[in-house]
Amino acid sequence: VRLVQSGGGLVQPGGSLRLSCAASGFTFSRFAMSWYRQAPGKEREMVAFISSGGGYTNYADSVKGRFTISRDNAKNTAYLQMNSLKPEDTAVYYCKAASAGLVYWGQGTQVTVSS
Repeated sequence: VRLVQSGGGLVQPGGSLRLSCAASGFTFSRFAMSWYRQAPGKEREMVAFISSGGGYTNYADSVKGRFTISRDNAKNTAYLQMNSLKPEDTAVYYCKAASAGLVYWGQGTQVTVSS
């Protein structure tokens, strides 16, 4: 079982990044996907959720209107499009797959928003 993340990096305030989370070793289409983040000295928090079929999404208030979660079940990949990035979005971002008590995490990717 693997969740391999890509797409992080350094971006200026107001910029955009897209994170990807490629799954293998399990039936991706049966798992809900989430993106979490953890800033230094803070607890890990959920920023976005998408149901297994993609028909339901939910976002933390802090990212609503700026971040979009999506998935492509044919490619076994989930995405997080992040627009209008702010310095307070700086964190390590993790993807999570969950279904029927099973939980898998990606390795984490650093997103730094700074001028």
